[in-house]
Amino acid sequence: MGRAFEYRKAAKMKRWGNMSRIFPKLGKVITMAAKEGGADPEMNPKLRTAILTAKAQNMPKDNIEAAIKRAFGKDAANIIEVNIEGKGPHGVLIFVECATDNNTRTVGNIRSYFSKAKGEMLNNGALEFMFSRKAVFSFPKPEMDLEELEMALIDAGLEELEEEEGEVSVTGDYTAFGTLSAALEELEIAPSKAALERIPNTTVEFTDEQMVDIEKLIDRIEEDDDVQAVYTNIG
Repeated sequence: MGRAFEYRKAAKMKRWGNMSRIFPKLGKVITMAAKEGGADPEMNPKLRTAILTAKAQNMPKDNIEAAIKRAFGKDAANIIEVNIEGKGPHGVLIFVECATDNNTRTVGNIRSYFSKAKGEMLNNGALEFMFSRKAVFSFPKPEMDLEELEMALIDAGLEELEEEEGEVSVTGDYTAFGTLSAALEELEIAPSKAALERIPNTTVEFTDEQMVDIEKLIDRIEEDDDVQAVYTNIG
């Protein structure tokens, strides 16, 4: 687990470290959710999830409100969700979630990244069964006993609770995102991460040499402005 944990930790730092990139991406999801289901997060679960995710990444309130207003402006773009699946170098499986106002551009860009890395795009749905969609939260270890915390979250949909290096990770089915969020709020725990993620059902170990090629492709995909998240089966 050591190398995989370090990879995920480094990838997360790279992914969330550049606020000039991540805030526009988070804003795009908020705009899309508001346009689809309305501006009231209490009546729009998708928007509520997007706002919670943005707050967990320290996105300012003004940015969040601007993203909601953008959904109803006269120049509001028609942003849609696009999932792209592919096989990268050394057979690594990659699931890419995008939010775009130009599907042709986005698919063309991602296709070129795979091609240049000697990989290939797969048919939509090819990797759906390889990943499970989960609600994932993380936060510094609280003062309360972890067994007590686990018991408090079970009724809210908790499936797994882990602690590593002072950081607690809470996982549940994606349908439990709202109830877990509410339970953590009631316990006065503010997550540093709150997201819907795709967790690989089985993983594969790669050598350090192979990881160089794989990370190069993942970095390139994540740099794309239309890409929201990248998931792999790296063990």
